[in-house]
Amino acid sequence: MFTSIANRNVIVTGATKGIGKGIAKVFAKQGANVMIVGRSESDARTTVAEIQAVGGSAAFCLADVSDWEAVRDVVSTTTHSFGDVDILCCNAGIFPQTKLMDMDPAEWDHVMVTNLKSTFLFVKACIPAFERRKKGRIVVTSSITGPLTGIPGLSHYGASKAGQLGFLKTAALELCRYNVTINAIMPGNILTEGLKGLGQGYIDQMTAAVPMGRLGTPEDIAHAALFLASDEASFITGQTIIVDGGQVLPESLDAIGSI
Repeated sequence: MFTSIANRNVIVTGATKGIGKGIAKVFAKQGANVMIVGRSESDARTTVAEIQAVGGSAAFCLADVSDWEAVRDVVSTTTHSFGDVDILCCNAGIFPQTKLMDMDPAEWDHVMVTNLKSTFLFVKACIPAFERRKKGRIVVTSSITGPLTGIPGLSHYGASKAGQLGFLKTAALELCRYNVTINAIMPGNILTEGLKGLGQGYIDQMTAAVPMGRLGTPEDIAHAALFLASDEASFITGQTIIVDGGQVLPESLDAIGSI
């Protein structure tokens, strides 16, 4: 039996859709107060309403996660709404697909600041709250794409996700003094709105690459995040956990076919 996270205060970035929404809902179901961070007011209101409809505690804050003042405002709003931050889930990310020869440098920069810089900004902004609490948990949503695998058109995304892992190694060392852990989840193919938008053919192709025969769900990632945010994970920091249904294991599609 894990120690309850009821009444703990959680920030989830990129929480209006996909993996972030799944994380927010799972944490709220466990009794946490969840601050939904996103860009769309309608999506944020919908997410909060869905959580509150089943008795959960949630509020939202709209923000550009790559802007330092906006990030500080999110942390301030969370503190005023719920109290100091206990758990930070850095999940915000974008993944436009553009081949290198067609990629504008501005697109590269946009992916980097949204996916990687935002992680740094939110961690930095939450340190004073963690110091006051004398405890904290940070969970970063990285990816197998970049650190372990590659997909044509996602060089900027892959670089940003690998960068998050480089960041958390040193961050883990620096955050120990505040009794804060920071770890990352590396999802494989997860069935989100973004993946659905790529079409059924792409979904079928990705499903065929997963030995367990299905795509992951946002809840699969959320439950891993819940563990890393628990008291029971207090001696785990600077680490990664792959949640991919075995996607990175086969040497070839033939290996899957012979299962």
